[in-house]
Formats: sequence, C-alpha cells, structure tokens
Amino acid sequence: MSKKIHVGNLPFTITEAEVTALFSEFGTVENVEIAINKKTKKPRGFCFVTMENGADEAITGLQGKEVSGRNLLVSPAKNT
Repeated sequence: MSKKIHVGNLPFTITEAEVTALFSEFGTVENVEIAINKKTKKPRGFCFVTMENGADEAITGLQGKEVSGRNLLVSPAKNT
C-alpha cells in the first residue's frame, strides 16, 4: 500500500526530479507534488511524495537532512 509523505522547508529551487532522487534511495517513488502558489506560480517550499515502499525509512533518513542550506521537515501526510 502506498504512503504519502509531507516534506517541508524545501529549497524554492528544487525540482520534482531532485525530490524523486532523494527519496528513491529508500524505495519506489510513485509521485511528487510540489505545492505552487496560485498567484505567483512559484513553489511554496513544501511537497508531497507518494511512495510504494520505503516511506518509513525515508521519513527517518531524510528528517533534518540539509538540502541547499535548508533542513528538511519530513513526516507522514495527514489525510491528504
């Protein structure tokens, strides 16, 4: 069963491919949704990652990891 993960404090320049590469180290990434501001069309600094497997390991392994000078905040998504 797939599990959705909330990833906060992302660098505003990060791409879906870069997020996928980070999480792929822990399992199979099904989807990455980077939140975009509707008015400015710029990233909002967080995303959701859906993983087929390895989600718990990714949460543990990436929580607090520094990416482009920002420490990631990684947790299970709440009812999204």
